[in-house]
Amino acid sequence: MRRLLCDGVVDARAGRGRLVVGALLLASLLAPGCRLTGATRRWDEGAGAGRQQTEQADEPLYPSPEDRERQVRYFREHYAKREYRIPMRDGVQLFTAVYSPKDTSQAYPILMRRTPYSVGPYGEDQYPKYPHYLGPTQLLAEEGYIFVYQDVRGCFMSEGEFVNMRPHVADKTGELDVDESTDTYDTIEWLLENVPNNNGRVGLWGISYPGFYAAAGMIDAHPALKAVMPEAAIADWYFDDFHHHGAFCLSDAFNFFYVFGRSRTELTTEWGERFDHGTPDGYRFFLDLGPLSNVNERYYHGEIPFWNAAVEHPDYDDYWQARNILPHLQNVAPAVMTVGGWFDAEDLYGPLNIYRAVEERNPGVFNILVMGPWFHGGWERSDGEQVGNIHFGTKTSLFYRERIELPFFNHFLKDKGDPALPEASVYQTGANRWRTFDEWPPNSVETRRLFFRAGGGLSFDLPGAEGDVYDEYVSDPAKPVPLTESITTETTKAYMTDDQRFAARRPDVLVYQTEALEQEVTLAGPIRARLWVSTSGSASDWIVKLIDVFPDDAPDADDLPPGRHMGGYQMMVRSEVIRGRFRNSYERPEPFVPHQPTEVAFELQDVLHTFATGHRIMVQVQSTWFPFIDRNPQTYVDNIFLADEEDFIRTTQRVYCSGSYPTHLEVGVLPPEGG
Repeated sequence: MRRLLCDGVVDARAGRGRLVVGALLLASLLAPGCRLTGATRRWDEGAGAGRQQTEQADEPLYPSPEDRERQVRYFREHYAKREYRIPMRDGVQLFTAVYSPKDTSQAYPILMRRTPYSVGPYGEDQYPKYPHYLGPTQLLAEEGYIFVYQDVRGCFMSEGEFVNMRPHVADKTGELDVDESTDTYDTIEWLLENVPNNNGRVGLWGISYPGFYAAAGMIDAHPALKAVMPEAAIADWYFDDFHHHGAFCLSDAFNFFYVFGRSRTELTTEWGERFDHGTPDGYRFFLDLGPLSNVNERYYHGEIPFWNAAVEHPDYDDYWQARNILPHLQNVAPAVMTVGGWFDAEDLYGPLNIYRAVEERNPGVFNILVMGPWFHGGWERSDGEQVGNIHFGTKTSLFYRERIELPFFNHFLKDKGDPALPEASVYQTGANRWRTFDEWPPNSVETRRLFFRAGGGLSFDLPGAEGDVYDEYVSDPAKPVPLTESITTETTKAYMTDDQRFAARRPDVLVYQTEALEQEVTLAGPIRARLWVSTSGSASDWIVKLIDVFPDDAPDADDLPPGRHMGGYQMMVRSEVIRGRFRNSYERPEPFVPHQPTEVAFELQDVLHTFATGHRIMVQVQSTWFPFIDRNPQTYVDNIFLADEEDFIRTTQRVYCSGSYPTHLEVGVLPPEGG
C-alpha cells in the first residue's frame, strides 16, 4: 500500500546527467559490503562469503586511486567513529560501530545495517575504504545520517550463539526469548539513549542475508523505527538461495558454508579461508565429487552444522518451516520499501514474497516494491546498464539511487519532501524502461496459457491432438546439462541472461518455440508451469526456462566477447526447477510411478518482460542443471543426501503435448498501453 496510486511509464533517461558524478558519487556505483583483504582472499558480502559470483561483462565502474583517497578523506573529515558493545535483554552484548556526522548543528536520523558478514574495519581510527562506503550509497553519506553497523548475535565480535535464519519467537514469555526482532528493538532503544544528536528516527537496510535481518527487525517494530528497506532479502531457505522448490543448490551451498558455516570458537575480526577446488572447472569438480554423501567424508568431516542439518532435514519439515519469516511479518515499521533484481540468481523469491506478505498482513502501512534489471545487489554494486551480454541502454542503478532510494529515506526519516513513490516501480526488460503500477501484479493482466506442441511448437491455442502425444529425451546423471558455458567454480552473475543455445543443442533438452511474433507480447507477474510428464525411473527433477529468442539479424553490442553474437541469441528471461518428489507436497515426498503421465506444477517467479515484434518465445525443458542443482539419482530414495552411486541411473523422460495432457505455461499478458 502506498500514498499515491500511479500507473505510468518513467523514462530512466530523464534522470541521466542529473547526478553529479564526481569522485564521491562515482564511488556510489560500488558495493558496500564485507571483504576479507590482504594476502589471502577477498569477499563480497552480497554474494555471501563463499558465493562470490563470477564477474563477467557487468563489472561495476571503478574509481581511480585518487578518487578512492578522496572518499576516505571525506569520511574522516565529516564523520566521527565510535564502537560499542550494546547489551541485549538477555545480557548478550553485540558489537556495534557508529559513524556520526561531525557537524553537530542539527540532529540526524539513524540508519542501521545488521549483518553476519562483519562490520569491519574494526577500530575507532579505521574508516571504510574502497569498495566500502557509509550507508547504502554515497548519496546518503553526503546527505547526513548516523550510520550504524552491527555484528549480529554470534558473529565476529558479537557475543552469543549464531543461529542461521534464527526463527522468530512469536510468543515471548521472558527475557531469554530472543530473536532478531528483539535484538533490533534493544539496539534501537540503546542507540536513542546513548548516541548524541539523533532525531529519534531510525531506518534499517540490508542486502541478501542483511536483508533478512532488516525484514526480521521490522516485526513488532520499535516505535522509532520509521523506514525499512529489505533488499534481495532471504525469506525462506527452502525457496531462496540453497533450495528451489526442494531441489538443492549444490555449488552455492558447498562454497558458501565451507567458510560461513564453521562454528566460531572465539570473538574474531577475520574470515576463514575459502575452499580451494584445485581446478577452475566447477562442473568437473562437483561431478567427480559423486554422491552428496561424499561431502562430509572428503571435505566437511561433520564440522559444518548447517550442512549436517540439511542432510538431516531433506524435506520441508519443522526445521525449515521455522525459518520461514513470511508468516511473522506483522506489526512492521510504518514504511517499507522492498527491493529486488529480475536477474538475481540467489534471492528473487524473497523480495517478491516479502512485499506480498507485508501487503497482506499490515493494512495501512506504506509498502512499496522496486524491481530492477539487476543481478544480486546490482542496484548498489553496478551502474545497472547491463547484465552479461544484455544492455538496458541507461544506468538504471543511478536512476534508482537518486529518484527512489534517497527520497524514500529522506522523506520518512527527515520529513524532507514527498517523493510520491508508486506502489510498484518495476523495470520492463525487453522494452528497457521503468514502469509504475498501483498494484503488483498489475490488475490489467490477462491470464493466458502457452501450450507446448509435440515436435517443438509453442502456441496460445490448445493442442487438438488427444492421447499420448509426447516428446522424449534421455536424462543421464553422469552427463548432466551444465548451468553455463563458463568454466568457473562459482555461479556467474550473468547466467540469468545467458545465451541458451549451448543447452538447446543438447539431446537431453527439449525446445519449444513460437513463430516470429507479428506483434510484441508483454508478460507480467507470476508464471506457473503445468507439465504433464513421465519418467522411466521413480524420481526426477524438472527444469523449465522461459527464453526470448532474438532475430537472426539482431545487431551486436560493442563489448561482446570474441565469437559471441546477438543474432539468434536465446536470452534466458526466467527459469526454475522443482524436485519432482515434492510435486504434491514439500512435506511429504513421493515417488513417480514409472511411465505414468503425471502433472507437475510449480511457479517460476514473476517477470515484466516484452518479447518484441520479430522475436520468438521459447521454452526449454530438462532434468539436470549442474552443478547449480545437485544431481537427482532418478531412483527414489528417502534422502538424496544419503544416496549411493548405484542409485544414479539413466531414465527416459517424456513431456506430453496433447488435449488430454496439455503441458503449458500459465502467464499474465499485459495489454499494450492505450489498448
